[in-house]
Amino acid sequence: MSIDNSKFISLAEQYGTPLYVYDADYVRQRYQDLFKFIKWPKLRVLYAMKANFSTGILKVLKEEGAWLDTVSPGDVILAKKLGFDAKNMLYTANNLTEAEMHQVVETGVLLNIGSLSRLEKFAKAYPGSNVCLRFNPDVVDGGHAKIMTGGDLTKFGILLSDVDKVKEIVNQYNLTVVGIHEHTGSGLTKTDSVYQSMKNLLSIATPENFPHLEFVDFGGGFKVAYHPKEEAVDYHSFGAEITRIFSEFCESYGKQLYMYFEPGKYLVAESGTMLVEVNTVKDNNGRIIAGTNSGFPQLIRPMFYEAYHHIRNLTNLDGTVAKFDICGNICETGDTFATDRDLPEVREGDILAIENAGAYCYVMGGVYNLRPMPPEVMVKDGEAKLVRKGLSSEELISQILGEAEV
Repeated sequence: MSIDNSKFISLAEQYGTPLYVYDADYVRQRYQDLFKFIKWPKLRVLYAMKANFSTGILKVLKEEGAWLDTVSPGDVILAKKLGFDAKNMLYTANNLTEAEMHQVVETGVLLNIGSLSRLEKFAKAYPGSNVCLRFNPDVVDGGHAKIMTGGDLTKFGILLSDVDKVKEIVNQYNLTVVGIHEHTGSGLTKTDSVYQSMKNLLSIATPENFPHLEFVDFGGGFKVAYHPKEEAVDYHSFGAEITRIFSEFCESYGKQLYMYFEPGKYLVAESGTMLVEVNTVKDNNGRIIAGTNSGFPQLIRPMFYEAYHHIRNLTNLDGTVAKFDICGNICETGDTFATDRDLPEVREGDILAIENAGAYCYVMGGVYNLRPMPPEVMVKDGEAKLVRKGLSSEELISQILGEAEV
């Protein structure tokens, strides 16, 4: 992170709080690092834009040459308006409607289909087309039960055992399967899970099953350290093993394919910080509760996933350390960013930095209790730029009433 404490405090003074701040230089470095870790000559990185669709972040990754993993028509529309080419996107369908399927096909973006029924509907509507197929890797891993996307209890992907049924549909409608895909989960806790899911998918990627493959997509889910004491993944060793597995596969397949990965959290989580101000401190029989001017609709991961986000007291770095509950301003008991957390003394008026707020934070936000979402600021080459304006309460209500342009 290239943004220091004094810069955060000045941004809080300039733009107010709550405030999201992103470090563009950090995003750029993380993207470049992947190509150092995974030294496959045909590596493509598709940013999972569901992690954070901030236009500032998307523009930085476009400059770096990133492709995109998209999951909704809105993703595709935004990406195209920012100048991304349709051929540089993959659309991963999840319980796709007829209207959505036709809408995305018309944009020219390749569909990644994850169910037999949708594959057959696509095939009937677009015989002779190219398609990517999402399979369930039959491996369960992830940072929380709600973000594990593999295994027989998940809604995602075609079962590996259904490959013959897939081939029947593909052959009947003359489809060309140019890619196959899997995604194990988010925040993968074991590197062995990645290797096993790769091997499981590659076991069906034979010339007999899919003779026209151009790429194999292994999804995302690369882990980042949310807790300061959390052990970081050795991505150099990780990348070397990934490359070895895929190299052996390509040799047996008979040609060198593209290897796709779809990182989201890995690229942007640590680039983001949410700044909040403490406005209330109370002592509940020895339990110190610090209330802030934000709440879970603006950063939901702690309430939703019991996720840990490191917090720093920017305006009292050297204060006496004690335990605090850091709470929000929403009428819910679970509206808590941290519980029983060791922090330098938290006082009314202090500015707190909630770290690792770059992925699945702003984008999962809402306006519960009719509190508008905060503004977003991007810091690039040391210069701060407002990339999304925060609404006032009056502007939010005007939108709801249809009195203002959206």
